[in-house]
Amino acid sequence: MPEGKEEIPLEAVSGMRHGGRTPETAETALRRLSHYLLAHYQKGTRPVRDWRTTTNVAIDLMVYAILSVDEKNQVLTTYIWYRQHWTDEFLRWDPTRFDNLTQISLPVESIWVPDILINEFVDVGKSPHVPYVYVSHHGEVQNLKPIQVMTACSLDIYNFPFDVQNCSLTFTSWLHHIRDINLSLWRQPGAGSLTGVFMNQGEWELLYVLSRFQEFSVKSSDSYAEMKFYVVIRRRPLFYTVSLLLPSIFLMVMDIVGFYLPPNSGERVSFKITLLLGYSVFLIIVSDTLPATAVGTPLIGIYFVVCMALLVISLMETILIVRLVHKQDLQPHVPEWVKRLLLEQATVLLCIRDRKKFSQSRTQSSDISRQVDNNDSTAKLNHYGCEDPRECETVGGARLAAAFAGQAEGSPLMHGVLREITAIRQFLEKREEFRDVAHEWLQVGYVLDVLLFRAYLAAVLAYSITLGTLWSVWRDA
Repeated sequence: MPEGKEEIPLEAVSGMRHGGRTPETAETALRRLSHYLLAHYQKGTRPVRDWRTTTNVAIDLMVYAILSVDEKNQVLTTYIWYRQHWTDEFLRWDPTRFDNLTQISLPVESIWVPDILINEFVDVGKSPHVPYVYVSHHGEVQNLKPIQVMTACSLDIYNFPFDVQNCSLTFTSWLHHIRDINLSLWRQPGAGSLTGVFMNQGEWELLYVLSRFQEFSVKSSDSYAEMKFYVVIRRRPLFYTVSLLLPSIFLMVMDIVGFYLPPNSGERVSFKITLLLGYSVFLIIVSDTLPATAVGTPLIGIYFVVCMALLVISLMETILIVRLVHKQDLQPHVPEWVKRLLLEQATVLLCIRDRKKFSQSRTQSSDISRQVDNNDSTAKLNHYGCEDPRECETVGGARLAAAFAGQAEGSPLMHGVLREITAIRQFLEKREEFRDVAHEWLQVGYVLDVLLFRAYLAAVLAYSITLGTLWSVWRDA
């Protein structure tokens, strides 16, 4: 040592926390320690003195936010707090020689860092750069950094919007075998899933984060260590229930209510067509909201298609009923098997109690209209003493034919009267036959309308109960 300079013992150098040294002394200690650790440090080799020693890297993560879930591209974007810990045998010192410093932050580019990557990694996110790591005097290195991770995930959207997704983040050394770098979980397995820091205000809810260690090998080569974290998230379905399910349910209820319109009224067809057009516009609006994948369709999409099919079936049923109760004069008599099946057996099965009353009211209205139309003919034939106009038509025509039979041979006027009376009788008989046919088809249409309505209602209820049960089970699972 040069003369005139007094040697200062290392024991006299203490930290800011011990011994009341000045900040200049502490700063000098930090600089001396940093120079002491990095002067001859080689970051290109694994930091062990014996190459047979395995470097144990303990890792852990905390999910801070779910940024996006891309169902079409099967990509999950998360923001995690990543923690990494290992022992570097060349970064050890005696704290008493450096002012009792037990920790120091060093540039991450200046030391060896394990090549731990995520297997599911698909793109570089906008992660902030943390340039330093903490090193303790025992050589323990702590690398803490936030990472925006964009990973591939097999997203199952069949249960949308009550779906639960399970995505994995697999951390492994891309190059080193398990005998060089081994992985372990930093925290204890029973310490919880560390979901308390999660931003729980978005569309997705973090249920838990599970971890599992395993070894794998490629084509019987050396084994690699990997630590897999399972991030389990659940979608909040309230928004989709209000914007997708409730409007569809309201339209289906209005379609069911439309069956209470009179079957012989053309307004029901217009009402059903309006509902069908409204539902088509609704599907066009919500098509962008539904998740789209190339491998599957969510159940709610199938639900919308079935609802559309039910509306079409309802419209077809309405058109059939309107066809039966209108333009009956062009139809033949109701077949006997249809009468037995619908007017006898179906009425008992459907518990239609007012069928006879309906039939009587229709018969009375037909009689009233017939009497109004035949006032002139009835007045002319009443002097024959007939109460029933049809009887008067038949008997009166016969009596007139008999009375004027002798005179008709030489009188063209009598021949013309007889022809007119016969034509009137045939016309009335034909019109009465058409009215009977129309009345029969009206009864068939009424019973068939009730039958199809109840079958349609049973199908809608069964379909709704099945979907409601499935979605309730998936939501509470």
